[in-house]
Amino acid sequence: MKPVHSLFLSALFLLILLAAFFWLYPHMPALVPVHWNAHGQVNGYASPLKAVALPLAIMAVMALLTVVLPAISPRGFEIRPFMTAFVIVMLAGQACLLMVSLGILLNAAGHPAGTFVLRMLPLGVLLMIVGNYMGKLRKNFFVGIRTPWTLASDEVWERTHRVAGWLFMLAGLIVVVATLVDAPITLSISVILAAVFIPFVYSYVIYRRVERDR
Repeated sequence: MKPVHSLFLSALFLLILLAAFFWLYPHMPALVPVHWNAHGQVNGYASPLKAVALPLAIMAVMALLTVVLPAISPRGFEIRPFMTAFVIVMLAGQACLLMVSLGILLNAAGHPAGTFVLRMLPLGVLLMIVGNYMGKLRKNFFVGIRTPWTLASDEVWERTHRVAGWLFMLAGLIVVVATLVDAPITLSISVILAAVFIPFVYSYVIYRRVERDR
């Protein structure tokens, strides 16, 4: 898939969010919950307009970056060799933000589906999608596990991303199941943090091993 083709899906995401906002706006209070702590308690509010404007802006920027980043990637770190994986990951990020935003709007309007969507479900699905494509990413400055050690070695990059792919998929599956069984949100947060932290440490360990073997 070419980046320019992804703009059609990005535009569709934006239109869906706008349509949901205008449909639900009459049913929303002056301030809507937009942020929750680790215990599921609301600790942030915003006006309905601000609640939808921020995700719209972020999604638009991500759509623009999907087109711009491949064009500005420096030699030796090009995105073009794994363009399809890059575009899918960027679209998955936008879709995740769309689902979270829809959950916020539905929750503010009193729809039970909103509360369910906000229970880490979109993030769990995103992790599974990203994990599936993690092994297809090649060394670059914009997406993936970008540590000093992965950027210094193609072998370290590839081995780290193979491990990270499995960890992300496993973490995503656990988050989805935890959401469906209404497990404490701290479980999902802990699993996500582990999936991010382990590849970081692993990249250093593998780098030292590769350098020692050389």
